[in-house]
Amino acid sequence: MSKDPTDTALLTARALVLADLRTHGVETPETVTVVEHALVERKWWVEQWPDGAAYVPGLIGQDVQEALTEQGTVWPPCPRHDDHPLYLEPELGEDPHWVCERDAEVIAPLGGLTRTQPPNERAVNDA
Repeated sequence: MSKDPTDTALLTARALVLADLRTHGVETPETVTVVEHALVERKWWVEQWPDGAAYVPGLIGQDVQEALTEQGTVWPPCPRHDDHPLYLEPELGEDPHWVCERDAEVIAPLGGLTRTQPPNERAVNDA
């Protein structure tokens, strides 16, 4: 049984974004609702432009990050610095990855974040 490419793209995006939310302990009922809302909005978008299905994971990640920022949540936090989030690149493209814009360094693919302590927490714990 083959799946609809739109549904496949949306389910993949959901899984990747939820994995990164879980890694940083912000996978709550409220943030899952944010993800679900982003999926509904992007479903229409990808139905209008089926060739853009590969871009959906990055777009969902950006949508969720923007919504959480509006709620006052910095997600995902940069593991190199404690004063800014990571950002997804490319803005519209395949294979999205989280980047520390300050260092211009790729940190992880979408869905591949690992829990690391920000520098200020490491200093306290190492003392």
